[in-house]
Amino acid sequence: MAVEFSLIGPSLTLRPPEPGDAEALLALASEPEVTRWFSWGPYTDIEQPREYIERCVGQRERGEQLDLLIIDSKQGPAGITGLSEFSYRDRRCSVGTWLGADFWGTQVNRESKAMIARLGFDLLGMNRIGSYSNPENVRSTRALEAVGYSREGVLRQWHRHREQYLDVNVFGMLRDDWRASQQAEIEVILEGSLPRAFLQGI
Repeated sequence: MAVEFSLIGPSLTLRPPEPGDAEALLALASEPEVTRWFSWGPYTDIEQPREYIERCVGQRERGEQLDLLIIDSKQGPAGITGLSEFSYRDRRCSVGTWLGADFWGTQVNRESKAMIARLGFDLLGMNRIGSYSNPENVRSTRALEAVGYSREGVLRQWHRHREQYLDVNVFGMLRDDWRASQQAEIEVILEGSLPRAFLQGI
């Protein structure tokens, strides 16, 4: 599978995950604490990341979800970040990110969020990028606030987590917020071409 495109930042590269990345994703997402707040995981078998990577292909083709592997220039694959919940009419979408435990508390979240903001606002023409965190997940909440997302309220029983319905904090960043922030100053280079399905109306 050929690389469709890459986003190159100061110390990270973001690109669509490929079949050869399955082993790295298995290692990153096999720790229960990494996937504690997700509706999936932890990974226990190589077929799980392989199925995820294959699913990403169809989601890109349909313009539904744009997940990207985060690759640290020194340490290799670090996790996944991406955009979903697209409303092309309203020019909005949501960002979600997960990192292997070794990358918690590093610069990876800050830089990858800056890169995904460049993708959403500058390259895809979005006006708003939203995000969520579980109210009990203090680390994730603080990480979103640290990169400039505004906490806007709580959505009650928004997220089905196994047999429970959990509340989530809702966050948002507007294009004008981003333009006025330090995140917009981080240089991001696009190599290749973005999937056409995400370029609606641009």
